Amino acid sequence: MTPDHLAAVMEATWPPAASRDLGPFRLRDGAGGGKRVSAASAEGAWDAAALEAAIAAMAEPLFLIRQGDAALDAALAARGFAVVDPVVAYAAPVASLQGETPFLSTFAHWPPLEAARAVWAEGGIGPARIAVMQRVQGPKTALMARADDRPAGAAFVACQDDVAMLHALEVRSAQRRRGVAGHLLTAAANWAAEAGATLFSLVVTERNTAARALYDRLGMRVVGQYHYRAGPAPDRP
Repeated sequence: MTPDHLAAVMEATWPPAASRDLGPFRLRDGAGGGKRVSAASAEGAWDAAALEAAIAAMAEPLFLIRQGDAALDAALAARGFAVVDPVVAYAAPVASLQGETPFLSTFAHWPPLEAARAVWAEGGIGPARIAVMQRVQGPKTALMARADDRPAGAAFVACQDDVAMLHALEVRSAQRRRGVAGHLLTAAANWAAEAGATLFSLVVTERNTAARALYDRLGMRVVGQYHYRAGPAPDRP
């Protein structure tokens, strides 16, 4: 995946509530749905004046720094913006991730069941992020995992054209290290294949070494990286 393709898939499968262009910068309103749907990004050539205008337009300035944004990264660092949440993107052919899951261990459904919402809520994925899922226009599903006949995990997956992207993978703390995340990934790949996707992708914070170890074991490869730069609120008259 190219950086532009990755950005397009992320925008389609985890969309902001609204966005607008201010010169070369795209400003996003995440409506409380997190950094991914709230960060501004450079979509064209910019200069210092355009950057200052973008910063001034945001109550809480936050920028997405993708591969190829080295100049923007340096300009924001010089203005005191701090690096936040370095992220790694992974991808693999859908077919390589498909497989069987234990009987009744996972199932796809939409809209999300209350049990799935409860699992997400325990992990800090609340109504604002569920609203992000609801905004997706293409194929999408929630996934529920069960262990010991109880809800054990949940995830969301959506497609843009032939690319599926997994979001909001959450496993209850008591059920971790029991294969639940792997079952959810397999179920997500099985659903993605039925939806016509041929490539499976996801993003994960750099510091989440346990999840990254799972993705490495499954044969997924790193296809991109990005981070955020967060700054203080601009002075206003």
